[in-house]
Amino acid sequence: MRHLLLAAAAIVTPAHAQDHAATVRIMDEGLARSQVMVTAQHLTDVIGPRLTNSPQMRAAEVWTQARFKEWGLKNVHKEGFDFGRGWWIERSSVRMVTPRPLQLTAIPIAWTPPTAGTLSAPIKVAPMKKASDFAQYRGKLAGKIVLVSQPGEVSERKRAIFERLSDEDLGKLDSYDLPNHDPHADARELKNADFEKQRDAFLKAEGALAYATISYRDGKLVHGEGYMFEAGKSPTLPGVQIAAEDYRRLARLAKIGQTPTLEIISDVRYDDSDQQAYNIFAEIPGTDPKAGYVMAGAHLDSWVAGDGATDNAAGSAVVMEAARILAKLNVRPKRTIRFALWSGEEQALLGSLAWVEKNLATRGNAGDPPLTGERRYYEWPKRWPINPRPGYSELAAYFNVDNGSGRFRGIYAENNPEAAATFREWMVPLQGLGMTTVAAGRTDGTDHVFMQSVGAPGFQFIQDPLEYSSRTHHSSADTFDHLKAEDMRQGATVLAAFLLNAANAAKPLPRPPLPTPPAVANPFSYPDPEETN
Repeated sequence: MRHLLLAAAAIVTPAHAQDHAATVRIMDEGLARSQVMVTAQHLTDVIGPRLTNSPQMRAAEVWTQARFKEWGLKNVHKEGFDFGRGWWIERSSVRMVTPRPLQLTAIPIAWTPPTAGTLSAPIKVAPMKKASDFAQYRGKLAGKIVLVSQPGEVSERKRAIFERLSDEDLGKLDSYDLPNHDPHADARELKNADFEKQRDAFLKAEGALAYATISYRDGKLVHGEGYMFEAGKSPTLPGVQIAAEDYRRLARLAKIGQTPTLEIISDVRYDDSDQQAYNIFAEIPGTDPKAGYVMAGAHLDSWVAGDGATDNAAGSAVVMEAARILAKLNVRPKRTIRFALWSGEEQALLGSLAWVEKNLATRGNAGDPPLTGERRYYEWPKRWPINPRPGYSELAAYFNVDNGSGRFRGIYAENNPEAAATFREWMVPLQGLGMTTVAAGRTDGTDHVFMQSVGAPGFQFIQDPLEYSSRTHHSSADTFDHLKAEDMRQGATVLAAFLLNAANAAKPLPRPPLPTPPAVANPFSYPDPEETN
């Protein structure tokens, strides 16, 4: 009993760099009595895919709050932000009926409208990448299901489908990333988004009945991403994504004069009852109200082709399990430890961006025109000046989890060398779990991005890729089967230890400098050819 009391006291006492006794207790609870897979299984098998504002996402919002409360977390609540329409798939089917009957692997594209029962029509292969492509198809699309993608060729993988990082791989990650933003990339993405709207209007005007795109992975995988989620901006035609192998077969048959007829049933539903999306929050209160808070987050939303397991029930379950571990150990940190489950990540990180604007900083001037939808992702970081909120300095550290279910192998310092030194100290007792690497560079594409863009200390872990990029990311294969239980137990344990170290550190993690406007673009560069077409 005396040893247990001493260990418990060690957890309560704030530490300057790290508390090894507390880390040992965290490892014991996180590895021997983990509930991370129980949490992940409920989010995937029971609730299923969690498209932002869908009924499944609403169920996940309710269930995750109930679990936080059950575990003893405090200040459990949701915070809304403007988003758009709910949408989900009730049932769907795509069949080729001529020249022979064949069930195709396909999925409705998110936020496209339903068919009126069964839609039956011949196909027309009409690849379109830009508005100038429309002219060649005028007068040829009425009454057709239009295949708008280029069929292409079978892809040949150059890397293994399933991977774990070698020591050599980890060594290559440790490089400081100089700013190298492509000024044309964002313009291309916005142009693509605008083109989707233009193409929908063109197809409707030409009398097309529906459209189909090709899956961007082989292996009979489908994804079904779509981004026209704003109220009043929904597509007018039903759309489906067809597996690459099936799509190419259709195109080959059409090319030899055996034009296929398809039957499409797309029984999809909209929900406009609440156009707010919601982030979920919970806390372990700190003992020093002036010390600020540390935070961990993952996005709860997903796409709908699979069950959103590796992207990102895995990260959500790891964050929730870290909360459970620390609550179970009854820690009393100096700083409050906050847990966030973001919504709208798959639609331009809109949930975490809304939180950043509310709690950390705004960008631009009062008279700037409002930004909506995907445009916020591309345009918001380009607005100047950065205007810190009163609570800007209270965030001492943020740790994001969104790279599948692979084992944590280290952490990215996000170009913050002072933070790197601290992380190396914290990792000493965790090296036996595989935490060995601090990589100097930055990561992108997920919910810490807008924190970094206003100079807040946001970080992401290095994870074994497994089959995340090769197979499961956004795909119909993203199911519970592809989660690795041992890896997820390790990840939750590491996250809990990092959070407690950050919460009890004598000083907050060093912050990067507040960003300033970039230099004038290279006067010797040539225009992007895509921008001149």
